[in-house]
Parts: sequence; C-alpha cells; structure tokens
Amino acid sequence: MTWMANEAKPCPCDMGYMMEYGGVGQEVQIEHIKAYLVKPPSDSDKAIIIIQDIYGWQLPNTRYMADMLASNGYIAVCPDFYIGKEPWSPSQDWSTFQQWLEDKKPTNINKEVDAVLRFLKSQCGALRIGAVGFCWGGVATHYLALQYPEVRAGVSVYGIIREREDRYELKSPTLFIFGEKDDVIPLDQVSVLEKNLQEKCTGVDYHVKVFPGQTHGFVHRKREDINTTDQPCIQEARTDILNWLQKYM
Repeated sequence: MTWMANEAKPCPCDMGYMMEYGGVGQEVQIEHIKAYLVKPPSDSDKAIIIIQDIYGWQLPNTRYMADMLASNGYIAVCPDFYIGKEPWSPSQDWSTFQQWLEDKKPTNINKEVDAVLRFLKSQCGALRIGAVGFCWGGVATHYLALQYPEVRAGVSVYGIIREREDRYELKSPTLFIFGEKDDVIPLDQVSVLEKNLQEKCTGVDYHVKVFPGQTHGFVHRKREDINTTDQPCIQEARTDILNWLQKYM
C-alpha cells in the first residue's frame, strides 16, 4: 500500500511502499536503546549497524534490509536511534519537520553508537563492523565515516551531511548512493559532495553513484516485485552495498 503525506504540505520523502514484513530477527535491549538484531545462518565476526530513516527503527522495509544483510553473513543490528521518541509519520505536516528533527539530529548519536559498538564486540564477538544507513540514517552513516575509523566501511543511501566543515574528511571507506530524481537531495548537492571529496578526501576510498530515474527511498522503500521498471536499479544498488561491504570488511 502507498502512504502519502498530507496534501497541504506534502513530504518530499514520501513513504513509498510499506512492506508487509515481520522480520526473522528479535528485539533486544542494548544499554539504554532498543534494537532489532538478526544473526546470520552461520557464525560470523562481521557486523553491520543498520541506521533507520525518518520512519524509525521498526519500519518493516528497514528490517527487511537488515535480514538481507544477515543472510549474506553479517550480524545485523538496527538500533532505535530516536531512543523511544516518535518517528516521523506520513500524515504529519512537512512544514513541522525541522521542529521534529530538533532532538533527533543524525550527528548527535555518539552515545548510542558507542553502546552498540560495545554490544557488538562484547556480546556478539564482532571484530569487523560496518554501517549502512538510509535517508536520516544515510546522514548518520556519513557522520560515522568522519568520526569512527573503527567502523571499517559505510554505505550512505540518500543522505548527506550539509553543515559540517569537516564533512569531506572521511576516515573509513564510504559508498554514497543517490537517485537522479531525488527531491530531497538535488543533483547539484551530489555534485558538490563529489567535487569536494575529490579535493579533500585523501587516503580513504569513496564512491558516489547516482541511479538514473530513481527517487528518494528507492533502495529500501520501493518493492521490486511491483515496480518492475525500477527493479534493475533496486537490485543493482543492493548488490553495490554488499560488494562494498565485502571489499572493505
């Protein structure tokens, strides 16, 4: 089913298609945070932190991505980075978005990230840790790449940090994925990111990839089984995520 923002101020980050999906993992408590945890079929010392979009850690689509990563050999954990605060709702007025975001900044997550890293190392035996984030979580993943060299690889899916001076000085290899027709992140911002990374990001690998014809949310909010024209891009982007993680972890 399709969820639309209200008509008065439609949200450019519309819901897309919410999957009817329960997930194969379990909800756990990590210090002060709830999280969705899914283990791979066989033992692994590699873990991925999946970072939610504005619709929160319980969105079935995001849990589907966590399960996909787990099926490819990673311990996958999707923490509630909003710490119990209400996620954005498709029915909310987009003009109030900045107010909603005020206490949920994707660059203010160190306490939660530190707790999750401790958990993955001590409770799950993780020796190599990466991050994959979508939308709000894409910004957060970009932030981790600047702040946490121990996070070995990051994939930021339609997310850019815009306000920090050090935002191009990556400390871990990062793949940035965007849609050509993203109303939230126009192509000129993607061009600025790429240009500045070329100038300022030395010694760390990165890649910026734009998918033609795709809109915000296409990697995890479009269902490939009913969006047949988008299916090749959805599958290619997911394969790119897996290949990037495999290369650097």
